[in-house]
Amino acid sequence: MKAVAAALGVVCLTPLLLAGTAAIAAAGSAGASRATACTPGGKDVDTSAVAKQVAAILGGQNADQNIRVEGLELPAEQIPHARTIVATGIAMKVPERGQVVGLATAIQESRLRNLNSGDRDSLGLFQQRPSQGWGTPDQIRDPVYASTRFYKGLLEVNGWQQMTITQAAQAVQRSGYPDAYAQWEPLARALQQAIVKTLPNGGQPQPGQPDTATGSGGSGGGCRPGDDGSGWGEIPEGAVPDGYKIPADASPKARTAIDWAMHQLGTMYQWGGTCLAPRGPDPMGRCDCSSLMQQAYAKAGVQLTRTTYTQVKEGDPVPASALKPGDLLFTRGTAAVPEHVGMYIGAGLVINAPRTGRPVRIEKVGDWQILAVRRIPALNS
Repeated sequence: MKAVAAALGVVCLTPLLLAGTAAIAAAGSAGASRATACTPGGKDVDTSAVAKQVAAILGGQNADQNIRVEGLELPAEQIPHARTIVATGIAMKVPERGQVVGLATAIQESRLRNLNSGDRDSLGLFQQRPSQGWGTPDQIRDPVYASTRFYKGLLEVNGWQQMTITQAAQAVQRSGYPDAYAQWEPLARALQQAIVKTLPNGGQPQPGQPDTATGSGGSGGGCRPGDDGSGWGEIPEGAVPDGYKIPADASPKARTAIDWAMHQLGTMYQWGGTCLAPRGPDPMGRCDCSSLMQQAYAKAGVQLTRTTYTQVKEGDPVPASALKPGDLLFTRGTAAVPEHVGMYIGAGLVINAPRTGRPVRIEKVGDWQILAVRRIPALNS
């Protein structure tokens, strides 16, 4: 996909260097700079160590600092991206081998980091280039979009399933170092096998399961509250349903959180955005689903952790039939490891930042496949 200076191609990056932000950025932006001579044929991988890290991080725990896997020096950042690549492949019905190709490619190109720079205009997990037609910069830095585009390219390659992993990757990426992907095949395979065990039904599609590739929610299955919001009719993106008011029985802090979140309606989703300046010029100041919840709660004086994976472990679980304004609703993925969060605002409605290309909006609860509900006591005090 990109040319790389030959002088860089002979340098092996050490785990210590990889742990540094500058070194990671350099390694990712010149993904092919790691010469295959450093690890001929790929190195053996401790699959049990990979599985332990995957289980810990996707289970909402911290990385095990005693585990060291080459290529996985920043597991807390890398493993969630690997999960997105696998889950997107499954949603697109890409077979296991294709998912391994995707993982090996992203490890080589970015070390599974969502980079905001690279060789020339390369960006994201796969170091895709806007100038080469892969999408806009914002799209490419959305891991689901980037993974989808990679898989579409792979599926267009005639006979890719009969190719080696590195040949298939090269057919899509067209790297200046076409053999570089081979070294990561063992790690990619170990990640795929460990991650798929954390997905619903072992990664097998289920009726009514949300489409991970598009981020669309399903209405079947899961928990369903009695008041599903169906009486509101069509709700335009970024609009407040005519006649909606924050419920009078909402706690003062819940009212504050809901009111602040509603003031962000219409602002565009940004994966990884801080939600500190949703209407400002910097895209990274916009909201993703969990930062919208975090900042709305912060305005009410209540602290939440940053990610959906950790927010689902906060507060107390409650049934979806007993929702209160301010409750956190989780969907996509599994109840233990959900991929999306929104806030119940009463009257059968939920406010959320849906996905790339969509603004903060209000939706009907009945359109969600609710997997978990958490009530934060401090919001109701």
